[in-house]
This record gives sequence, structure tokens and C-alpha cells, in this order.
Amino acid sequence: MRVLVTGGAGYVGSHTVMELLRGGHEAVVFDNLSEGHVQAVGDCPFIRGDLGDEGQIAAALRQAEAEAVMHFAASAYVGESVEEPEKYYFNNVVNTLKLLRVMRSEGVDRFVFSSSCTLYGVPEEVPITEDQPVHAISPYGRTKAAAEGILADYAAAYGLKYASLRYFNAAGAAPDGSIGEDHDPETHLIPLVIYAALGRRDCVSVHGADYPTADGTCVREYIHVLDLATAHIMAMEALDGRGVMVYNLSTGRGHSVREVIDVVREVSGRDFRVVEAPRRPGDPPELVGSPEKLARELGWEPRFPTLTQIVQTAWDWHSAHPRGFAEG
Repeated sequence: MRVLVTGGAGYVGSHTVMELLRGGHEAVVFDNLSEGHVQAVGDCPFIRGDLGDEGQIAAALRQAEAEAVMHFAASAYVGESVEEPEKYYFNNVVNTLKLLRVMRSEGVDRFVFSSSCTLYGVPEEVPITEDQPVHAISPYGRTKAAAEGILADYAAAYGLKYASLRYFNAAGAAPDGSIGEDHDPETHLIPLVIYAALGRRDCVSVHGADYPTADGTCVREYIHVLDLATAHIMAMEALDGRGVMVYNLSTGRGHSVREVIDVVREVSGRDFRVVEAPRRPGDPPELVGSPEKLARELGWEPRFPTLTQIVQTAWDWHSAHPRGFAEG
């Protein structure tokens, strides 16, 4: 299939492009490089453009001769979304609507959407299933919920075929070391702990040690970025037969902050300083999803099911590229 990948120079997008090409699909990346890295695109055709410009979107769809769109382009920092909600509503909602409008005018009716578990807010039950209510507590989460609402309306009115994939915590890197995670600023726990192991940070801060969990720290789940990529491709390939799909992208396995720290110590063979810090407002004690629907309907299962496997690929990438893509 011929696919236009928006945000394809970013972390999850670039790994998905890699897997698309390996799977025999054709891809064209469309990215404004505000967060992504052109080095992550490799030999894939690349268009530097902005989703705010409908003319650029139309030209990209035509150049790609797109039969489907995978949409990764978004602002994705929860804290920043609280401080700058307008930016998030424009980038994540208005620009998604522009993309869908141009797709409709160009006759492209398959869409795979990068959504988020943040739209559940503080879950009613754990593990979280797709039928739990949407109660986003941040502007970022609310923008993802709004975009999902637009998709449902487009499907009902215009026949859009779409899959919305609600991520938990993407982590890890390509095992061959070709691409990995490189954010500025970095907010994800695994790379932050690795930075401490590499001496790039003075310490690791544990935000809250008095939660009602086994060791008092927050429990989250981590899913390898290539497992995310595989799920996107499987969903895209199933669109014609199913029409509308909403899935958690989850392993169903939770790990505490202290567990992550211990695994990084084990994988790296290095020690580093850990300090306790106050809780962050709005952090639920536990966020773990159920992968049962995705496994049952599409046959998806993770290739990197353990935290050690995930951390090992991340460690290999960061230790070989301490300055990220700037090393290349």
C-alpha cells in the first residue's frame, strides 16, 4: 500500500516508516521537523511541510499517490499543554481536521491515528479496556479525545475507514541501532534514567514514593516502539474489512518507577544517584492497559515483551548516540 506518514521523522513515526518499508509498503514522510529528525527518515522520500497548509497536504498526498495516511504529527507534552493549550488545539485538532478535509477532497479514505491513553484520565479500573469512559484531565488528552470524535463523525458521514491506536508508554529503539529516541526536552522515564547512567544527568528524580503500589512509586507500562509500529501496520491492512477500529496499544504489564531504575542499572552495569521528589499533580498511581481486544481481533502480540528487552535496545541506542541524531 502507498502511505503518507505525517510526523514520520519523529520517534514513533520513523520506526513505523522503517517497518512499512520492510513489509513491502511504499511510504512518503511529511514532517515540519519541529520535533523530528530528517536523519531518522533514511532513504524514504521526504517532504518538509506543515499541516496548517492545506495546499501542501494536497501536494503531498498526490506525490505519494497515497492510498492511506498514518498520522503521527502532534504536540505531545502534557505539561506544556496545560501552559499552552491553544498550541495544542491548533496542532492536534485543527490541523487534523485540515488533513481529513484534504484527504476527503483527494479521495483518500484510510486513516491510522496516533492517539493516547491520556484520554482515559484517572481510570475507573485497571487494566484499562477500550470501553472505559473518556475522562481526559489535560489539554493534550482532550485534544486526542476531540480528534477521535472527529474521526467517528467522518466515518459516519463520509465513510472514512480509520483505526485509532491509544498508546501507553512508547520506549526502546531499533535493535540494529539505526534509529532511536531523541527528544528535546526529554520527558520519558527510560531515557531519563539512562541519561543518569551515562552521566548526562546528576540524578534520577522519583516523583512520589507514597502511592498505594507495591513499592510506593507510580506504575506504568512500557511498549517497544517497533511493537507499536507493527500494530499500526496491522490496523492499516485490516481497515477495508473492518472500517472503524479503536484499540489500546498495550502489553498489559505494569512496572514501577523503581523497577525501571533497577532494570537500567542491571542492563547498563552502572549505578547513579536517585532522589525522592514530591508527587506531580494529576499523576494516577497506576496506568496499565488491556491488550486483549487488539490481540483477539488482529492477532497482535509484542515481539519485545519484557522490560529488560525494551531497556536493552534503548541503552544500546543512547550509549552509542549520546547526542542523539546529532552524532550522525
